[in-house]
Amino acid sequence: MAITFSNVEELKDFADKKRKEGKKIVFTNGCFDIIHAGHIDYLEKAKSFGDILIVGVNSDTSIKRIKGGKRPIIPEQYRIRVLKGLNAIDGIIVFNEKTPLNIIKALEPDILVKGADWPLEKIVGREYAKKVERIEFAYDISTSKIIEKILKIHGCK
Repeated sequence: MAITFSNVEELKDFADKKRKEGKKIVFTNGCFDIIHAGHIDYLEKAKSFGDILIVGVNSDTSIKRIKGGKRPIIPEQYRIRVLKGLNAIDGIIVFNEKTPLNIIKALEPDILVKGADWPLEKIVGREYAKKVERIEFAYDISTSKIIEKILKIHGCK
């Protein structure tokens, strides 16, 4: 089961130990609200770039700032519990800011991973990673599409 880090210092200590063991540290981030097959595929591919996958998770407060007051659908503690159960993930850290820049700066990951929908120049923290990888999405699914479908099926939209 993945470790949940309560602060950046804990995460950095963990990553430093793993690097001394010769491990490559991969970092990605997201909201992970209503976890679906697209998330699982993305996280498994992210893990394949290295040995240790650290996932930054937007807090409920962060998501509200980014996506509006009706989100997240799934509260932070439940999203984290689901993510902790995924084999691909080795560590999780929650952040309140809009972006995980402070985490990336401190961690200096060997590989920073984002979806291919992100242009390279827009990837936050890319200058602090040794390498940036972008992943094509294998599934035409998103939390927003799931919400839209539920509302449509139940006559709310």
